[in-house]
Amino acid sequence: MALSTDERQAFLAEPHIGALSIAAGPDAAPLLIPIWYDYSPGGDLWFLTGARSRKVALLEAAGKCTMMVERWSPSIRYVSASGTVVSTTPATLADLSTMANRYLPAEAVGGYVSAASAGLPDQVRVTVRLDHWLGADMGRVS
Repeated sequence: MALSTDERQAFLAEPHIGALSIAAGPDAAPLLIPIWYDYSPGGDLWFLTGARSRKVALLEAAGKCTMMVERWSPSIRYVSASGTVVSTTPATLADLSTMANRYLPAEAVGGYVSAASAGLPDQVRVTVRLDHWLGADMGRVS
């Protein structure tokens, strides 16, 4: 059963591991990789990545991407959202802390941020405006 707009947005706002897909050119399969991301209902989606990564090069060329998240329990549910890259800016310590707090237990955040911040100068924050959504809960019949 299809998810409503509110259900899709609320599900994407949960801390799932995203599957990020970016077009890799007319004769190449898309790049599809797992990634941490952040999203609040009604806002833009964002993630951190290496400034010189293949992801960034492909995002600059395509200008758009798709994020898909899923779960298996208590029912099979997914949301796929595609959108336009609206900015790529240098990542900040606040960005890194926000992402770590989203995905890690509280006792692990400080150590992770300390270790990961060494690579922060080479990281960017990619912000995506979501334009197209799909979503369903396969365990819901009405």
